[in-house]
Amino acid sequence: MGILDAKRILVTGVLTDASIAFGVAKTAQEEGAEVILTGAGRGLSLTKRTARKLPTEPSVFELDVTDPQQVQSLSKTLADDYGTIDGAVHAIGFAPESCLGGEFMDAPWEDVSVAVEISAYSLKTLAEVVVPLMPNGGSIVGMDFDATVAWPAYNWMGVAKAAFESTSRYLAKTLGPAGIRVNLVSAGPIRSIAAKSIPGFSDLEDAWADRAPLGWDQSNTEPVARTTVAMLSDFFPATTGEIVHVDGGFHATGF
Repeated sequence: MGILDAKRILVTGVLTDASIAFGVAKTAQEEGAEVILTGAGRGLSLTKRTARKLPTEPSVFELDVTDPQQVQSLSKTLADDYGTIDGAVHAIGFAPESCLGGEFMDAPWEDVSVAVEISAYSLKTLAEVVVPLMPNGGSIVGMDFDATVAWPAYNWMGVAKAAFESTSRYLAKTLGPAGIRVNLVSAGPIRSIAAKSIPGFSDLEDAWADRAPLGWDQSNTEPVARTTVAMLSDFFPATTGEIVHVDGGFHATGF
């Protein structure tokens, strides 16, 4: 028996088999869950193709978190097709080019607002999809990157992640009475499509491997996936509003 036996988990953000979301979906299936994926825009076809690489090919639905009609439609479709959802994984993030690298002061609000909506506000949007399908409680877990410091080149995505962390706390407070837990997993850098879009990411990778007490393999999503699956399970019944670091211990060290 797996720790997610008889649970149904919605996973966003699967693009390639190198992504954290793919690792989560794979581990969730291995632990007994029925997994459902979402994709958006041009990435939807990529999500469908990557879904075939999972142990059991899951259903894939479209979810553009900036489109209220898609949000409402997906919630209704999931209700009609599945009835209930036990957990959801938020692995959605995007920032226009001006928001990453370059000069922090140069990014215009119209670009920053896109980064904040897709990377932070969308946690609330995902909750709108799944909360009506969690009559007996559930777990929402988001993929985070430590927003307590200012990282080189991360710029406005770092600001968006700070908003993401705050959003998770307010959702935890709001949804707790319904038995719904909201937590984040703050991962070390993983070599993925999203990471490759960040200027100077390779420098961050090198520093992480040197400073993390437990070491860090940026090509291995398993530690993050296993922690996420644990947070989706019933093993953390009284934990919400938390940020769990899965970074080899990097966050706890000095220079």
